[in-house]
Amino acid sequence: MIDTTIFQDKTAVYYTLGCKLNFSETSTIGKTLREAGVRTVRKGEQADICVVNTCSVTEMADKKCRQIIHRLVKQHPGAFVVVTGCYAQLKPDNVAKIEGVDLVLGAEQKANIMEYMSELKKADSGEAHISSLKDIHSFAPSCSRGDRTRFFLKVQDGCDYYCTYCTIPFARGRSRSGTITSLVKQAEQAVLEGGKEIVLTGVNIGDFGKNTGETFYDLVKALDLVEGIERYRISSIEPNLLTDEIIEYVASSKHFMPHFHIPLQSGSDEVLTLMRRKYDTSLFASKVRKIKELMPDAFIGVDVIVGTRGETDEYFQKAYEFIEGLDISQLHVFTYSERPGTQALKIDHVVSSAEKHKRSQCLLELSEKKMKAFYSRFIDSELPVLLEKPKPGAPMHGFTPNYIRVELPSGQGEDNQVVTLKLGDFNEDGTALSSKVINNI
Repeated sequence: MIDTTIFQDKTAVYYTLGCKLNFSETSTIGKTLREAGVRTVRKGEQADICVVNTCSVTEMADKKCRQIIHRLVKQHPGAFVVVTGCYAQLKPDNVAKIEGVDLVLGAEQKANIMEYMSELKKADSGEAHISSLKDIHSFAPSCSRGDRTRFFLKVQDGCDYYCTYCTIPFARGRSRSGTITSLVKQAEQAVLEGGKEIVLTGVNIGDFGKNTGETFYDLVKALDLVEGIERYRISSIEPNLLTDEIIEYVASSKHFMPHFHIPLQSGSDEVLTLMRRKYDTSLFASKVRKIKELMPDAFIGVDVIVGTRGETDEYFQKAYEFIEGLDISQLHVFTYSERPGTQALKIDHVVSSAEKHKRSQCLLELSEKKMKAFYSRFIDSELPVLLEKPKPGAPMHGFTPNYIRVELPSGQGEDNQVVTLKLGDFNEDGTALSSKVINNI
């Protein structure tokens, strides 16, 4: 039995790096601590507890994790510092040695954070609790909102793909999921808490159900029946797992939004082979065509990595031309970073840092062009927008069903409400369309 009295009237600060799944898990950790009597630190206060949920997708991510830990230790002297997440799982000894760190929790331990914080006593050096890869097998549920309007429902964790450039399978373990029954119950609870939009998150969500005998398609259909949730969005899903039946179902659903995020990683078949991806450019293009045939207004975001080992000038040019020809809305461009222990280190042809930067800029410019073209199609349209709580002094904002960011002057709407807006031209920095209220729905 955990003695929660030591947590009464304590304050905590939370910092998350990386993906939406991390944000969801941090929010769940925060909820656990709040239920034990811990409140989130207010501006200007020093926290009693610091929780850092880390990422390790690139070398830069590792560096940023270290910088954040150092900064929090300096800002909150004497605080009990807990570090978890992918960097903690992959490099527990390194993290434990960082001055000020008290507790390092791996992928299997973070869901039970209270068990490891029972005394909140500072130590001379950090104590690490990490399970080996073969022992990471539990699924820790998470459906939380944090400071956002949208809820993030974790449906799956881990990955069995072992792409040559990636450390995620080593950080999160094998693919595993919650059951459809349990996930539907979490969605129903989100309704009771006022939720209107849920984003389905995971490491490889299309692989849902390996351990339960269910499928992602089954999950989509079950969640669609939950009364009270007006919008669902599917986060990143592998193209080979985005089946035609899923696309067709989303096209006919009133609740699943016409919004897809599909990792491509490279538009060169040769590079995809080197990466050990499970599809080729032909399959990827067919998925984009299928979506656009059924949902012409759908938003399609695409992940791309530049500068991987083996990506020659010729291969990059082929990739650029392929991506340029896709009817997509936005690119998320990542610069390849060498990760210890990955098979990519055995591939010949190393791309220089200068060339990586050049290729990244090329694709970012292409992304800007595609996004401006996509947004421009909807100027003067009237669309329903779910408004989100703005930062102090910022205009109200929200998203259309097809994920167009829209701004509304402050005072003209309430957060977590769906309103019909007349979309105008781009705002000053070109990141959203301006709008005005038509009527509430």
